[in-house]
Amino acid sequence: MSAIEIATKRIKEFEGCALQSYRDQGGVLTIGWGCTHSPIAEGMKIPQPEADRRLEIDSVATMTRVKAQIEVPLNDNQLGALISFTYNEGAGHLMESTVEKLLNAGDYTGAADAFLVWDKCRGVVVPGLLRRRQAERMLFLAA
Repeated sequence: MSAIEIATKRIKEFEGCALQSYRDQGGVLTIGWGCTHSPIAEGMKIPQPEADRRLEIDSVATMTRVKAQIEVPLNDNQLGALISFTYNEGAGHLMESTVEKLLNAGDYTGAADAFLVWDKCRGVVVPGLLRRRQAERMLFLAA
């Protein structure tokens, strides 16, 4: 399985798909498989093929951002975990994260452990985010 396929499977597992826009736990307008970029409007509805198309486009764009930020070699599982993390948190958060700093320093295990720090929304641990980060960490460490 390619990194994109691995990431997409993980994203679908944790994001779920909403065909009508809603506000996520952080108050961000969201639609489809966790898509948060425009065009999205309150009460907007999209068909399933549109949600799937947005996920495909966003996953590839996220992979491009991850590859631009990470300076060390990655296997498909590591790249897939980073795509899933970055899809959820954003490329800006990857750039400022200990995940990126440790990974670019060659500390793969430390970087994997740093995924677990990103389990909060507005300072409160969210059980779903904790499960996601644990799953991303395990995926990152998988051969």
